[in-house]
Amino acid sequence: MTENYKDRYKYLVQILNQYSFEYHTLDKPSVSDAIYDSLFSELKKIEEKNPEIISPNSPSRRVGNAISGGFNKVAHSSRMLSLNDVFNYSEVTQWFERILKINKSIEPVFFADIKMDGLACSLIYQDGEFQQAVTRGDSFIGEDVTSNVRTIKNIPFFFNDNEYSFLKSGRTEIRGEIVILKKDFEKINDSRLLQGETPFANPRNLAAGTIRQLDPKIASKRPLRFIAYDILRENKDEIRTNEVAYNMLTSIGFERNRQASKISSVKEVVDFIEYWSERRKELDFNTDGLVVKINDRNIFDNLGIVGKQPRGAIAFKYAPEEATAVVEDIIISIGRTGATTPVAVFEPVQLAGTTVKHASLHNSDEIDRLDVRIGDTVVVYKAGDIIPKISKVLFEFRNGKEKKFNFEEELKNKFPNEEFYRPKGEVVYRLKNSDSSILLKKNIIFYASKSGLDIEGLGEKNVNALVDSGLVKELSDIYDLKKEEILKLERFGEISANNLINAIEKSKNPTLERFLASLGVRYIGNETAKLFAKEFETIEKIKKASYDEIINIKGIGEKATESILAWFSEQENIELLEKLEQLGVVVKSFSQENKQGSLAGKKIVITGTLKDISREEFAKQIVENGGEFQKTITKDTDYLVIGAKVGSSKLAKAQKYSVAIIDEDKFRANFL
Repeated sequence: MTENYKDRYKYLVQILNQYSFEYHTLDKPSVSDAIYDSLFSELKKIEEKNPEIISPNSPSRRVGNAISGGFNKVAHSSRMLSLNDVFNYSEVTQWFERILKINKSIEPVFFADIKMDGLACSLIYQDGEFQQAVTRGDSFIGEDVTSNVRTIKNIPFFFNDNEYSFLKSGRTEIRGEIVILKKDFEKINDSRLLQGETPFANPRNLAAGTIRQLDPKIASKRPLRFIAYDILRENKDEIRTNEVAYNMLTSIGFERNRQASKISSVKEVVDFIEYWSERRKELDFNTDGLVVKINDRNIFDNLGIVGKQPRGAIAFKYAPEEATAVVEDIIISIGRTGATTPVAVFEPVQLAGTTVKHASLHNSDEIDRLDVRIGDTVVVYKAGDIIPKISKVLFEFRNGKEKKFNFEEELKNKFPNEEFYRPKGEVVYRLKNSDSSILLKKNIIFYASKSGLDIEGLGEKNVNALVDSGLVKELSDIYDLKKEEILKLERFGEISANNLINAIEKSKNPTLERFLASLGVRYIGNETAKLFAKEFETIEKIKKASYDEIINIKGIGEKATESILAWFSEQENIELLEKLEQLGVVVKSFSQENKQGSLAGKKIVITGTLKDISREEFAKQIVENGGEFQKTITKDTDYLVIGAKVGSSKLAKAQKYSVAIIDEDKFRANFL
């Protein structure tokens, strides 16, 4: 190999990392995906022919090999300190008063930032090139998690060229939080819930647990982000203030919070805390408070440390939204895939602005871990402001009348005609008989739900009646129902029977993505179904697709690929599709559904409270008129439809991307 190839390879490594930074951190790619893929292919070819020159910071090294024997211990060059918590405004004032007792001349100049709920991590760079990643650990010694952290796409392997040229010489340490953003966490849990799997508790635990995995391939598949909050150099005079430190982080290529601000009085600190009290819920990440530091880093260091906490900084914690409740019962829910989930039932309580009367207990192991019993007083909170969860039992309230919950016995008592099993290595009990009437009911209910084909009148009670009566023995039977048969059931009269028949008839021409999502194929939720629809356009093409054709679709993973192939390989599923077709169900091709309607080819996001209509129904109308409903704003979004009580974050993002902002009434008048 000539030196020219070496130079070419070195440049490819640098430029591809630069493109990655532009794409994942700045959200302003300077080249198309096709150009990036072509250069990446060239880089891989050079590495295959010349493995001895492979750089540890090559984009191809983002995912390394599994680690055996655990993580190595690494001593921090300086302690990764925790902060002293305060919980009210008077404690903020008292904190600065204590500082003045040490040095009366200190000016009230602070630097404040949102405290992210993630995993603290330190990144070591030598001469501007990434070397190592270490967790906080006990503040003195952490663990080397370099192989997992390399997979985080918004971490630069090389510092950008910038005005702080000295940073490319010597050792630089970047400290920050590894997080999973709310929208990404919601997608993960939505997918798990749709597949009957246990949702993850919160983004912080998922991020931390992912970094603790020994196989970097697991980390590479999860949407981790690194948000920097500090930069350390051996010569402390190079970074005089925390404000300068944040400017440096931006210049060299790191993502950091844009909410951070220099503040010039204690009153402004209190105002800053108050400002974010409610607005923090609009942020992309979870937070339970703010960090406030003395801005001058020399003064900060001179104030010293008390125990594990520096005197020059505090963490203001917002009051957590939690409530106590008495567990009146524990019931078992069976998902549409046959997975069983225990659910605690209690009197309604107000939690994070909503009324809550159920909390998932996830599985039998979680019941045992918490030692939850019927009659217990428990603490309920919303994990990540999303999922009601029991955090602990208040054992001091026990009086001896509480009743232990035996999961297996309860399954036998509640479902005597069903057989359950717990697969090896899993924590969830599942229905053993896939032909079970319970599973059939669940599948029909999901098929007819708003997430499926939205067939009004096929709710739980009516589905139970139809299946129990023998009128519906498989999903396709709903399209063969006769009005005179339905009228024989107690639940139906002339009007309700007519309405049900009409609603079923209206569902016979669904869009491809809604139809695919409604079938209950494991790991195929609405977003994944949309990817299949765009790629293959018809159900026939999906049925014939090969493993390689599916796995190469951006956004579709191995589990979804294997699941869809397995579903279409089962004869009973093919027969189901044939029966549906024979009964008049004609699925629109993707090209058909996108050529029709006033919103053909348009991408729409909704924000705020809508008038007299649910968001799901409004999204359905958008799709029926040829549009594409999006949950978040991207550069490709055409319209942001606003209702009442609109948050500022989506408006700001729409303005950033020059997305047309239109109110609900005007949008309806023009398009629906």
